[in-house]
Amino acid sequence: MTQETKVTALVMAGKRSGVLDPLAEKAGVSQKAVVPVNGVPMVERVVRAVAECPEVGAIRIVAHEPDEIAALPGVAALIKEGRLTFAEGKFNLVDSVFSGAEGAEFPLLITTADNCLVTPEGYTEFVTKCIAAGADVSAGLARKEDVIAADPVGQKRFYEFRDGGFSNCNMYWIGNRDALGAAEIMRQGGQFMKFPSRIIKAFGLMNLIRFRLGTGSKEKLFEQVSRRFGFKLVPIELSDGHYAIDVDEERSFGVTERILKRREG
Repeated sequence: MTQETKVTALVMAGKRSGVLDPLAEKAGVSQKAVVPVNGVPMVERVVRAVAECPEVGAIRIVAHEPDEIAALPGVAALIKEGRLTFAEGKFNLVDSVFSGAEGAEFPLLITTADNCLVTPEGYTEFVTKCIAAGADVSAGLARKEDVIAADPVGQKRFYEFRDGGFSNCNMYWIGNRDALGAAEIMRQGGQFMKFPSRIIKAFGLMNLIRFRLGTGSKEKLFEQVSRRFGFKLVPIELSDGHYAIDVDEERSFGVTERILKRREG
């Protein structure tokens, strides 16, 4: 794999079955992915950012209700260009990733439709570091101090390691088709901070203990998990704390919009 490798971007834009997201209801749309933030629908922002990343080739949006998304001007233009297609959203995150990966060229860059603050340069940084690390699977992380510097209340959840606190940036890498099985780690939907039993199931009891006590570096923990699964899992530290702030609810929506207003006017 080289720096010239073109990556397939999966943009996860699913919705919970039978539930109207509060932000979508307030905005008068049927799904959270098309809620406008500073005047631009979230998924359109993310699609534009990955499309402007030189390392990205094909783009796939994984969605339950594609028609509303396909009608957005930026998305429609990429469909017409032949660069963007849709894949069917499934009942859970893992099966949705499998759906998006079906027939796709690897490696895969996976991001979410609410990652409104990630720039094309941010995706380039992530892809470049994944390739340089020779990773089968990676997750993007931002340092706690960088996230707080970006906004003091933008993100409240951090993983504590011996080498500091980090927050997930909702950027993932699957380097080859064989490594796709590592997506099973997320079968329970992630949220390891809230549900420690999920760490036991995904990573093992001893890694939960190390994680809780903060006795190991993030690299050491990923090495131990790599041995457990037989894939090379690598934590990718990103340079901008904004990348860890996504739109989850009203508070983070307000934070994201305030940051975008500073950027865009």
